[in-house]
Amino acid sequence: MNDSDNIPVPIEPETPREPQGSDDRTVMDQRLLQVLVCPVTRGPLIYDREAQELISESARYAYPVRDGIPILIIDEARRIED
Repeated sequence: MNDSDNIPVPIEPETPREPQGSDDRTVMDQRLLQVLVCPVTRGPLIYDREAQELISESARYAYPVRDGIPILIIDEARRIED
């Protein structure tokens, strides 16, 4: 083994790509959806692409997504009625 074997190779950052067939609506990153939780229940959120909302079924709240940014503030959420 010589010194040239230990030269670090720069890694290019991954370029985000939109899924094929996407339209003007914001595409939520699946990795982000795996990390985000409902601020009330700490449970999972479901992305409603058409309504641009993150849904917490357990808390019955729909949190808006504005310009691709999830707004996880209870006062901004829409209460889901039965």
